[in-house]
Amino acid sequence: MYKILIADDHPLFREAICNVISSGFPGSELLETCDLDSALAIAREQDDLDLILLDLNMPGMHGLNGLITLRNESPSIPVVIVSAEEDKQVVLQAITYGAVGFITKSSPRAQMTEAIEQILDGNVYLPSDIIRANHTITRRNPEEYPISPELLYALTRKQLLVLERMAKGESNKQIAYHLDIAETTVKAHVSAILRKLNVHNRVQAILSASDVDFSAYLRR
Repeated sequence: MYKILIADDHPLFREAICNVISSGFPGSELLETCDLDSALAIAREQDDLDLILLDLNMPGMHGLNGLITLRNESPSIPVVIVSAEEDKQVVLQAITYGAVGFITKSSPRAQMTEAIEQILDGNVYLPSDIIRANHTITRRNPEEYPISPELLYALTRKQLLVLERMAKGESNKQIAYHLDIAETTVKAHVSAILRKLNVHNRVQAILSASDVDFSAYLRR
């Protein structure tokens, strides 16, 4: 059972996302609001929230400024952006500013459920087309998340295999399945990878690794 706040100014969408969560996560407690001020008030009063689903364009948000305000006031509550916005730079900026995921409103119901499940399991979620486009973004901004061969050589073989799967957009559960290891082991590897690569989150690691020729490092 989870306690989830849905912050969106469209009643029909709130109803739709409530149905998605009720079906996928039976017994969850759902709270609803339609503007940033009331979302901030609820987050202050309900510090045991498991997740906030936040619309980028509802009253008071001013784009990503609302996300920054919410993260500053309630840093312990994970926030995922749910928006009609599909610009890749906005999606990646949202992650940089502290969102744990970005779900587009055009996503099919099953994809939304899977995304929320991944986020509640502690993973960062990005739409698959954003993951596939990461190499383009990295080439445009190669200095944003630099990664040196020395840092990659500091990774163990298993960590390289995990990072390679991460760069393909796989969740911890998928990586565990493909590498035949426990999901807790994957989480431990991910933490070690972030530390060794000097990055702050999973998305930065993915961006750093998008141009890496893993076969060259795995041959050693």
